[in-house]
Amino acid sequence: MSSPAYQIRSRIPRFAEDAIERARLTVVPNRRTTTSRAPFLALVSMVLLGGVVGLLLFNTSMQQASFATTALEQQSTRLAAREQGLAMDLDRLRDPQRIAAAAQRLGMVQACSPAFLQLGTGKVTGAPCADSTPLRIYERAPAKPASLNPKPIIKHVVAPPASTTSTNSSGDTGAANAGRAAGDGKKKNQ
Repeated sequence: MSSPAYQIRSRIPRFAEDAIERARLTVVPNRRTTTSRAPFLALVSMVLLGGVVGLLLFNTSMQQASFATTALEQQSTRLAAREQGLAMDLDRLRDPQRIAAAAQRLGMVQACSPAFLQLGTGKVTGAPCADSTPLRIYERAPAKPASLNPKPIIKHVVAPPASTTSTNSSGDTGAANAGRAAGDGKKKNQ
């Protein structure tokens, strides 16, 4: 039978052959792993949809704010006009001439001099009276200066002497033509 050394030698090539077979590389077919694009597309779609909805809501809120601003500006204009009207009414009511006219309608008169009552003695000093001259409420209109009111200047124009009547080809008389010419001259001078 064989010796143990021979057996060892015969085993070594077998181990080597097995190692060579194990070490041999083989081509493995490529496996393409196709991940689904649906989650990515869904994410992009949601971001775009959210952006569009956000812009729409922002635009709507800006339009509402613009309408509110316009309404407030119109209200401010109306209130300013009302304030100005009320201020004009107040100025008219505070007019001293209006107050004096209302007092005269009520029968009030202007006092000429006051009377004083001494409380200890009960004596009246001074003579109270109502002024009989009417109070002038409105001023008189100023007189027109003489330079603005000149005397009229009157000029007498002498009519031209009547000439002989002659007819022309149109059948008009010469005097009528002279009168028309004089009238046209006056119109041009004016």
